[in-house]
Amino acid sequence: MPRLIHLNGPSGIGKSTIAQAYAERRPGVLNLDTDRVVCLIGGWRDTFFETFKAAQLLTLAMAETHLRTGHDVVMPQLATRVADIRPFEDAAERCGAEYREILLTAGKPVAGARFARRAATGGAEGVDAVINRIGGVAVVERIHDQLGAYLPQRPGCRVVATDGRTAVETYADVVAVLGEAR
Repeated sequence: MPRLIHLNGPSGIGKSTIAQAYAERRPGVLNLDTDRVVCLIGGWRDTFFETFKAAQLLTLAMAETHLRTGHDVVMPQLATRVADIRPFEDAAERCGAEYREILLTAGKPVAGARFARRAATGGAEGVDAVINRIGGVAVVERIHDQLGAYLPQRPGCRVVATDGRTAVETYADVVAVLGEAR
């Protein structure tokens, strides 16, 4: 049974890194990062939030198409509202796929510091610049609080703490949560 594996968490926590490692080790897995899709749409920097909505629709269509081929999709994407992920859960169900959500998290100071380091090096193909423009670390801290309110609404969501963990260790934790061998 194919799976839609949603890696959730604040910006800079390691979702894209873990998704890339997961896809690289599993032939046929689609690493479907909405942050990459949004960057494919002209003018996205100037109209990020409007463009992001279109990118989410494209991501949804891509996920559903790939799941129908019988292959897994790993989707590193921040979601703080159930309404934003419900369409992905529904798509997985339509395709006879399993929806798995894993929240990568760290303490608020750690999450903010990770984002600041990544943003300083130009990570996430420019999406960090948008976050910096609207408040940077303060935005990441608000996201951290929003995720705290979101998590009780998601009883099936598994949490992987990344505090003091390397990407390799976090990857191993994610794979363990999924019940797989590395």
